[in-house]
Amino acid sequence: MDISSLLTEDNLQDLMERYRSFGPLPGILLTFLKSFIPPLPTLVIVGVNAAVYGLWLGFFYSWLGLMLGCTATFLIVRRIARHPYMQRFADKPKVKRSMEWARRNAFSYVMLLSLFPVGPFVVINIAAALAGMRLRSFAAALAIGKAIMVFAVSYIGYDLSRYAEHPVQVLYVVVFLAASILVSKKIEAFFARNAAKQTDPDQ
Repeated sequence: MDISSLLTEDNLQDLMERYRSFGPLPGILLTFLKSFIPPLPTLVIVGVNAAVYGLWLGFFYSWLGLMLGCTATFLIVRRIARHPYMQRFADKPKVKRSMEWARRNAFSYVMLLSLFPVGPFVVINIAAALAGMRLRSFAAALAIGKAIMVFAVSYIGYDLSRYAEHPVQVLYVVVFLAASILVSKKIEAFFARNAAKQTDPDQ
């Protein structure tokens, strides 16, 4: 049986409601597992969290689960980076291209790709770890990108029917995304200046 056929919005919502007595754990666990089980649908899980827990709690649980999962992947890979299996994985063309971009633009690489609700999340985390990105920069870029993505998906998934009645509300999401990207650019510049100072001790 195809696992994707089981991971529908209705099935996931029924599952979440069934285990609601466990509090936030089901919502956090599902998004955490996304980093280790790529077929899990991010859009559906984040939308269901917002529908089950409410907009703000759903947003927080989804964001926290994704942060924990991605950071765990990053730390595991960084620890076993010299293992022959990881070296062979790093030699794959797709991973090698990601590593080259990560080395040149580490903060932008993680933040920008974290903005998208679909994509090769596992490759992003692994490439950042293999490229030697610092944990602090990785966590900051990840936190910004995932926060923007999760809030946008949660806001839309919280109540889809209202967009049919009030299409203008989509503009709020667009404005939020634009403002978030501007703020993230300021933070990226801060990290870039710090990196330059560490590289050049005379500054």
